[in-house]
Amino acid sequence: MRDAKGTLRVNVAGRSVRYWVGRATLDLLGWDVEGAAPTVDKYVIIAAPHTTSWDLPVTLGVAWVLGIDASWAGKHSLFEGPFGWFFKSIGGVSIDRRAKLDQVQQLVNMFREREKMVLVIAPEGTRSATGYWKSGFYWVARGAGVPIALGYLDYKRKRGGVGDAFVPGDDLEADVERIRAFYSTVSGKYPERFTNIRFRPEGERGERERAREYDTRKTRHEAPRGALWGLLPAWGRK
Repeated sequence: MRDAKGTLRVNVAGRSVRYWVGRATLDLLGWDVEGAAPTVDKYVIIAAPHTTSWDLPVTLGVAWVLGIDASWAGKHSLFEGPFGWFFKSIGGVSIDRRAKLDQVQQLVNMFREREKMVLVIAPEGTRSATGYWKSGFYWVARGAGVPIALGYLDYKRKRGGVGDAFVPGDDLEADVERIRAFYSTVSGKYPERFTNIRFRPEGERGERERAREYDTRKTRHEAPRGALWGLLPAWGRK
């Protein structure tokens, strides 16, 4: 239920502590939520644009108000220190860079082992503009056979939510264009830092080769290797 200003308001009964923490955080920062969470149990959700450290509390607030029990990937050492319990409490899952399995495959396996999992990934990988998005989110979703949901923070309107969701198909370029079209109307806090939505500069063979690798490996239930970069958002790394 929304009030006259369009702000999401509900009765206290039946709401989790996370909901109220998220609601209080968004109210304090002057943000509101749009739309609804996907109804499937497993999916990868893009967190974009990512141009400021403020994206973390706003993203968590939006997720908690929408009832999304979001996970995010961090390197194993992040969870071994004195604040490891805190990072786990806000959805962190440990990725061991020392393991034999590459990082994409570790997350694909998590999806297969769990009945429910929502993984939030910031494909830009940094708050500064770079040449292209990191493609890890795409290959995790494709390897696990789960949808990609387009989460967004629009600083111009101070609204956040989840837009379109789709299952990645065999046409990599078409999927990237779909993502690009969606975010073309979304403004980050610092629009000049928002990275162009492409996996590699046009003309490079990297992603096409990775797609062919995926097609040869998928019958063995493996994800392409070396494609994770961008899973660990800037606020989850040292």
